[in-house]
Amino acid sequence: MWYRFVFLLLICACSNDSRSVKVKGSDTEVNLAVTLAERFYKVNPAFSVAISGGGSGLGIASLLNGQADIANSSRRLNAEEDSLFKVKKIKLHTIVFAEDATAFIVHKEFPLDTINIPTLRKVLSGRYRTWKPVTGTSMPINIYGRQSNSGTHAFVQERLGIRFSRDAKEMNGNAQIMEGIKADRSGIGYVGAGYIAHEAKERAVKVLYIRDPKKATAVSPLDEKAIMEKRYAFQRPLYQFIPSTSWEKVKTFIDFERSEEGKSIIKASGYYITR
Repeated sequence: MWYRFVFLLLICACSNDSRSVKVKGSDTEVNLAVTLAERFYKVNPAFSVAISGGGSGLGIASLLNGQADIANSSRRLNAEEDSLFKVKKIKLHTIVFAEDATAFIVHKEFPLDTINIPTLRKVLSGRYRTWKPVTGTSMPINIYGRQSNSGTHAFVQERLGIRFSRDAKEMNGNAQIMEGIKADRSGIGYVGAGYIAHEAKERAVKVLYIRDPKKATAVSPLDEKAIMEKRYAFQRPLYQFIPSTSWEKVKTFIDFERSEEGKSIIKASGYYITR
């Protein structure tokens, strides 16, 4: 992953600024963004697209500070951010370019395959301190999550109507969460399903089915049919926010994302197009 990032930065360093696009933001989207940028460069070598992650909040802040052309975000703007853009008179184009499903993952030998939403709420909020009410074992619950500037962090809290346990580990990104869960038999974490689609096939971690008490069956975030039918409780759109001053510069890249080739890359990377 790191070499791809450096590769893009080197391209950016020697390109014309009017065709040099800076994308910052969501860690959920960063692998997909890098793949799209690499393929885009092959057909548009006069352009460069430099990608970095760090969280949705960081990407949005970079737009406000004039340090990016596109902010990738796994959430909408919050009220404070929206107000700041208005104060600075920055007009935004908002694009939904894909859909993701947040996956809740545990160690591959975890004794359950399914968890219901009320139980998940109690686990992640810290109301349950051990797995005994869930699995019958007294192992402590270890939560692997993201920092508060992460769109996924905000999305899960909002969808569950909780604040995360104070004991939750704040990891820098999906990769760190994955590594933590692989090594921790009592851990639970959340990552973008697109990020771990290939890992799930290798059984590196277990992706839990989520049961909504209002619905008949539990659903996996890797079930494309369920996502297309909007039956998974934790699916969400992935956004790109673009200042109007950058629109002409980035339009060629956006058109590539929307092309059949771009859509095929999005789908092959484990994300969904539902619109």
